[in-house]
Parts: sequence; C-alpha cells; structure tokens
Amino acid sequence: MTICGTILAGGLARRLGGGDKSLREVAGRTILDRTIARLQPHCAALAINANGDPARFAAFGLPVIADSIEGYAGPLAGILAGMDWCAETYPNAGWLVTAPADCPFLPVDFVPRLIGEQDASNANIIVAESGGRTHPVTALWRLGLREALRSHLIQDGSHKVESWIRSQRWTAVRWPDDPYDPFFNINTPDDLAVAETLILKGLVH
Repeated sequence: MTICGTILAGGLARRLGGGDKSLREVAGRTILDRTIARLQPHCAALAINANGDPARFAAFGLPVIADSIEGYAGPLAGILAGMDWCAETYPNAGWLVTAPADCPFLPVDFVPRLIGEQDASNANIIVAESGGRTHPVTALWRLGLREALRSHLIQDGSHKVESWIRSQRWTAVRWPDDPYDPFFNINTPDDLAVAETLILKGLVH
C-alpha cells in the first residue's frame, strides 16, 4: 500500500491570538515537528496543506500545498488538495493519510492501525476514534474518492467533514484515552499548558 500524507495546517488559531498553531512549541518542539515525526516514516511523500505564504514552513523541507477550492472551505478542501497533490506526485499511490497540525501527541501506531483496519474492513475511509468520539480529519482516505469529494465541495457546497464521511463506506479505529487522549488538540493557551504538563510528567514523549 503506497500512502501519501498531508498535514492540515489551515486553522486560523483565533483563540491562540492568531498565526499558525502548528508552529507553537510544546516542550521545545513545534507541534508540526511532532506531527511530521509520526507520519513521515509511513508515507512515500508528505506535504503541508496551508494557504498564504508558504515560506513560513520552509524550515521543515516539505512541499506546501494550498486549497484548490476558493474561499475558506475548511478541512475537506485541504483533504482534496492533499489528494490532488498525491495523485500528481505519486500516480500509483492509492491512499492519503491526514492529520491536523494541532495534535501534538499522535500515537506511534496511528498509521499502521489505520492500514490494518482497512485490510480488515475494506472501507474507503478509516477514521481515528477516542473518548467516545471520532476525529474526522485524522484519517486514511482512498484516493479513488477524489472526484466525488471535488463534486461535493463544488456542487453541494457543504463543508461538514463528518457528514461527507458518513455518506461513504467508512469505519473507525478506537484508541484509549487514558492516561491522555492521543488526539488531544491545541486550541487555547490553557491547552498548551496542559500539553506541557503531560510531557513534564513523563506521560507522553
């Protein structure tokens, strides 16, 4: 299975005072650096989805791809951009894995478990789940869905990720959320403080 990866870094970070959440540091490392470390070993190629000046991500040495859908169409537009980039870069690839750029603690087995569930279920979308809820943009996507997603965004205009997922053949993989939720995401200064505390206590690395 040839997989490409896309880190969705298009969030506006209003509750953190603006800017790029992915460039905030947790215990001396940016959230983006932590996300790259979890995805890159399992991907034939990895890119960052973000709009605006790509130079702000130059230090990471990854391609930066912008949304192809005009306006702020949300994460589905980033997923489509990742699919388009993957199809152009690796024509033989069949899958795209995505993760948001504000989750500093993605599990080490994130990609392998999604792959394992796809083998077992033959689903087209495999989504991470923890704490009794799904995480729709933390998922594995069959690239064959690319044109269906494009049509959905252009014709239907709906940007709700979970609604579109539920219209497809999908399944979920559950992770435990004790002693912490591996899909904990950073939205506020308090979230940054919680993440720092988890690392200082040695609960995550």
